[in-house]
Amino acid sequence: MEKVLRFFEKYLIPKPLYRLGQPIYHFTLAFFAALIYGFPSRKMTIIGVTGTKGKTTTCNLIAQILNYAGLKTGMATTVNFRIGKKEWPNETKQTMLGRFHLQKLIARMAKEKCKYAVIETSSEGILQYRHQFIDYDMAVFTNLSPEHIERHGGFENYRAAKIKLFEKVAKKENGVGVYNLDDENARYFLEPKIANQYVYTQRFAPPTGGKIQNLYHISYIKTSAKGTNFFLNKEQFKMPLIGEFNAYNAVAAISAVRALNVPMGTIKKALLKVQPPPGRLEMVDKGQKFTAIIDYSYEPASLENALKTMKIFKPRRTIALFGSAGGGRDKWRRPVMGEIADKYADLIIITTDDPYDESPLNIIKDILKGVLKNRKRILDKNVFAIADRKTAIKKAIGLAKKNDAILFAGKGGETWMNVANGKKIPWNETEIVKELIGELVN
Repeated sequence: MEKVLRFFEKYLIPKPLYRLGQPIYHFTLAFFAALIYGFPSRKMTIIGVTGTKGKTTTCNLIAQILNYAGLKTGMATTVNFRIGKKEWPNETKQTMLGRFHLQKLIARMAKEKCKYAVIETSSEGILQYRHQFIDYDMAVFTNLSPEHIERHGGFENYRAAKIKLFEKVAKKENGVGVYNLDDENARYFLEPKIANQYVYTQRFAPPTGGKIQNLYHISYIKTSAKGTNFFLNKEQFKMPLIGEFNAYNAVAAISAVRALNVPMGTIKKALLKVQPPPGRLEMVDKGQKFTAIIDYSYEPASLENALKTMKIFKPRRTIALFGSAGGGRDKWRRPVMGEIADKYADLIIITTDDPYDESPLNIIKDILKGVLKNRKRILDKNVFAIADRKTAIKKAIGLAKKNDAILFAGKGGETWMNVANGKKIPWNETEIVKELIGELVN
């Protein structure tokens, strides 16, 4: 159904007419999608997670904790889907599925007796009304930094799109909002008056400007190669996920499930067993003498967080391999990412991410502007530009010595690479890295 409608949209509707009627078009599709599948979201509690970074991990943590607690839960994220214990990859390359596919998935969750559904809710999805006629009961805000600026026409519009999720939940009598108060944008997400607010912060006196209903204070975050420990309201938590930012993702998940009355003791036990989603700070170990980490980190803030996290392995040298998306997607971030890599990495390999119809070499040149910003020479032996990503990965592995650490950034758990003329190449970064490391070790 949705493929047919996209055909009419692309080839038969005049573009000026389509742009004029776009809101009505998207809203109508959302309504009919929900109608066809019987408004399935009304049959369970729906948790929407939004923000720039950490959405996928937070969704996975919420779903894993709820399932551990015996509460059957469904989930839809950029990387994976879940119904109870069954999990499978998201091969659509959509953070938020199209209206008909998403309603169909929620209907399947309802049919299989899920009590909860966790939906990663993107700004693009909200722009296209994919969130309409989904009966959200809870909205979770992780953080906000510049992303999709060209698409939204400015950061304020990007933020406003995400706030619509909170405005939707505010209409519910017993709606729940979860907020990261350490993000400077939190005050905007608090403006819609949601009945039940759960907030988390490392600050002792969070600047909310009003009464705090449920405050979770984070302290003593310690992360190592084996996992992360932290305190929440003076109670200690441990988990196998690494990185300080994952402590924040975990606290967002804890706040969400506490709002659903999951006992804190159950949460602690569940956190000991949680696993990161594919391609999110995923370690590859084939017996090599260096550390290999795969991470999505496709934008500046997440790349910086990932490179900072590499320090916990105490590497002799850090090797950063990354690219940036083409097709006019956030060109501003290319030199910024290059500058970040130059700041934190000893060796830099710039390669292809998802070029779409843009020349990979042009994208690489844009990134190089940032890498070379603070360098006196044009290039040196610590910077490599290799357009073919598999060749670039092989180069990074070949350069790695004992006690080095490689960050393979930008693709994470994605299953496709988007190239020219609308073509998609099957891609599995984890398997490629495993294969090439295996050749080296053996």
